[in-house]
Amino acid sequence: MKLENKIVLITGGGSGLGRQCSQLFASEGAKIAVVDIDKDRAEGTVKLVEQQGGTAIALTADVSVEAQVVDAVAATVDAFGKLDVVFANAGVVSRGGVPSVAGGEVVDFQDLTDADWQAVLGVNLSGVFYTAKAAVPALRANGGGVILATSSAASFLAYHSIAMYSATKAGVNGLVRGLSLDLGKYGIRVNAIAPTHGMSPNFLMPAGSPVVGQSYEETAGPWDPGISPIPLKLNRPPSLSDNARAALFLVSDDSAYISGVTLPTTDGGTLSRVGMWFPEDEGTPTLDASA
Repeated sequence: MKLENKIVLITGGGSGLGRQCSQLFASEGAKIAVVDIDKDRAEGTVKLVEQQGGTAIALTADVSVEAQVVDAVAATVDAFGKLDVVFANAGVVSRGGVPSVAGGEVVDFQDLTDADWQAVLGVNLSGVFYTAKAAVPALRANGGGVILATSSAASFLAYHSIAMYSATKAGVNGLVRGLSLDLGKYGIRVNAIAPTHGMSPNFLMPAGSPVVGQSYEETAGPWDPGISPIPLKLNRPPSLSDNARAALFLVSDDSAYISGVTLPTTDGGTLSRVGMWFPEDEGTPTLDASA
């Protein structure tokens, strides 16, 4: 078991990748603190972990509020005695989302407000900063550990209508690099994953929506690799599990000497494309936005 006797705190653990990782990490021997702004979702994840024989607790916190993150870390240590891994996974998309996926209306950049900016900045970048900062004392007391963050393919290339989101995720990559230098002396590794495909539709759905538990591609209907924009052609769609297993690698001792890295996950060659279509690409659908 890759995480036997490890204590893991996961923000945004109530749905999507956070829920998938809670279940996967628990199956690998970890005890999980599921942190989410939605109490019911966090408790739902705990039930799933317990049903598979694991141990988890549900904690409610808004990661854009530092004091709430500090309290969540303290509650985790109180419950389990230590902290080995913190996964700063919680994230929100900027207002307007990705209209081609969400079916919403495009919001012109000039019409976005300071409140819109603060909302996405608070969760996606400040939330990672607060989570890492709160975790460091507990990780140092434990002799070291791992900080993992969820970035996005949007930190490397542009997606329509989510410039603010892209900016915050690029900030996560910079934070990861800086913290890897500052915290390495304490035996703390800091990395991020940057999913492209295989992420949850809940990300673009209104708060309180039912947890889907599948990826965009899995919910889109019968899978046909021939019409998928993903260059890698496999006989199944990308899934939440594909991203979760990359996260597992980065929080386990399998990656003991990896730090300061943002790893594109479930990419399937998408990020290898240049910014134009060649003749052999004719008929290829426009890249979907799934991270």
